[in-house]
Amino acid sequence: MLLVEKFISMLAVDFFVGVPDSKLKPLVNYLMDKYGVDNKHHLIAANEGNCVAIAAGYYLATGKIPLVYLQNSGEGNVINPIASLISPDVYNIPVIFVIGWRGEDGIKDEPQHKFQGKITKDLIDLMQIKNVTLTENTTEETLKEDLKELKKELEEGRSIAFLVKEKALKFEKNIEYKNNNKLKREEIIEKIVEFANEDIMVSTTGKASRELFEIRENKNMSHNNDFLTVGSMGHSSSIALGIAISNEKEKIWCIDGDGAAIMHLGALPVIGEVKPSNLIHVLINNGAHESVGGMPTVAQNGCEFSKIAKACGYEYIYKVKTMWELEEALLQTKKNKGLTFIEVMSAIGARSDLKRPTLTPIENKQNFMDRLRRKGV
Repeated sequence: MLLVEKFISMLAVDFFVGVPDSKLKPLVNYLMDKYGVDNKHHLIAANEGNCVAIAAGYYLATGKIPLVYLQNSGEGNVINPIASLISPDVYNIPVIFVIGWRGEDGIKDEPQHKFQGKITKDLIDLMQIKNVTLTENTTEETLKEDLKELKKELEEGRSIAFLVKEKALKFEKNIEYKNNNKLKREEIIEKIVEFANEDIMVSTTGKASRELFEIRENKNMSHNNDFLTVGSMGHSSSIALGIAISNEKEKIWCIDGDGAAIMHLGALPVIGEVKPSNLIHVLINNGAHESVGGMPTVAQNGCEFSKIAKACGYEYIYKVKTMWELEEALLQTKKNKGLTFIEVMSAIGARSDLKRPTLTPIENKQNFMDRLRRKGV
């Protein structure tokens, strides 16, 4: 196990950009403790491809090597800028990648991480990036030996990667993330369920889907109305759009999050152009990547989702901070006949005993499709 401070010192970098990951929580907590979000040293970006582009710009301006951190699920987002921007065959820009390895063999993990875990190293190898795997048995001495070869790669303009397994990095200090909002995400979702009842719901990656499943369970309601987007962060609103345009007779609700929406914000103008009158897009904004630790997004200060939705063509727009305001917005939504966007400002936090869905993704998909067919889609 490596202390994060020592790991960073050995890499000799002072600019970091990434998308937070639970496997990399020690690294991100260290960066937040040392820099916070600081334009000169540390940025939390929209998605992993965005990270690589920012890192490339930093290198072009300074000649210094940047570090990009990400969860392995984000490898798909970095393939294009690795292959067509920083590659030695294109601009030859060196980047240090630190990749949290979810879905590794022998460790229980969620189904969306299993296949990605199997191909994590294969993808990095395919990109011709020399890499080293960090485990809880990695020492400063072994890392020092690895760096002798890795630094040669960097000197020649090629990128390198560290694949970080469970307990490989350690940071002693615990960082608490919070905001000033009062509403809890779970009570927001419960209120939406109260109004939506048996309507179709598509929920985003992370704790929102877990909370929706448990709310249905506690109310003895069917899970067949819900599609739980357990992976593919940022795409739940596009999934909901595909359902809405194919099922115009029913209300389709999308429960989205700020981190997810930012990751693929281009979905909003597409939805706004199509204007499905039966789609209700609810964005729960806690300004955090909560499912991986609570690290901040730009949503609390730098991103006005409601204004973006209006500019993209959404017809009915609400921004609410209290339960009363949420109830009023939901009452209006039931009456409206037009594309609707509701931004709900939320606190950070979830119950420590929050369970995970007991249905597999395949079971969820099949039950959901059967439910749609019974309604005549």
